[in-house]
Amino acid sequence: MKGFFHDVGPRTRVEHGAASFELPILYFRDDAFAAFFSASEERVRAVLPTSTLEPAILTKGRTLLGIAAFNYLETTVGPYGEVAVVVPVVHKGRNLPTIPLLLETRYPGFGMLVLHLPVTDIVPRDAGRGEWGYTKFVADMEFTVTPEFLQCRLAEEDSAILTLRVPRKGIVKRDSKPLVTYSVKEGKLIKTTIPQKGLFLLNPGPWGAFLELGDHPVAQSIRDLEINPRPIITRAYLYRSSILPPGQVVEEGVNPLEGYRGSERKGRHTIRYLED
Repeated sequence: MKGFFHDVGPRTRVEHGAASFELPILYFRDDAFAAFFSASEERVRAVLPTSTLEPAILTKGRTLLGIAAFNYLETTVGPYGEVAVVVPVVHKGRNLPTIPLLLETRYPGFGMLVLHLPVTDIVPRDAGRGEWGYTKFVADMEFTVTPEFLQCRLAEEDSAILTLRVPRKGIVKRDSKPLVTYSVKEGKLIKTTIPQKGLFLLNPGPWGAFLELGDHPVAQSIRDLEINPRPIITRAYLYRSSILPPGQVVEEGVNPLEGYRGSERKGRHTIRYLED
């Protein structure tokens, strides 16, 4: 039987800053979890880099904001932590209310615009910014893994950014849809289609989940989007693998999306496994 990574094909070595790696990057195993919140459609529109990206509409005046944490345990660039702050969007497509959110990447043009993407090391930061224009900066992450929940505390040294907790409960769902991201590199809108395979627990409602925002500028930028901190839905992966290939330029002449850059430092990546 052919495995998920069987048809990756030849890989190409590239270099960006401190990063020297082969594309595509292979992610064999991680602890991944996410929560989606409502946010102001008007505020979200104001931060989009091009008018051809439309925020996926939840209800009148409200859209979704996603926060996902990835504790990468086995990859071809080594272990590291990552937190993604994303906006579900539709690129150059008909933006119907709620339908794109239900169909996800089965809906034409649907993807996640990456607003912030902190990581715990310089190598994935330089790789992400250099190759895809991802808004990466080095931060500190403490992951807590228990039978009941998954949690990530994100900070930059003594400045707290956020704490995200997602319960390990819900309806079991298979996930074989690719994850599509949008980012900006040198005035170009980059679309990256990331094959993934996993099994997750889908939990509608806020029960057992929470988001706490700190005093960091990134936390304030999330508040500025008028986020409701009670999640609408959460996902906790039982297992997940993915393949990160080069991106594709889908539009030129878009506005910058640089994000927070942080400082030159190595971040802390801590994992705690608790029985209760």
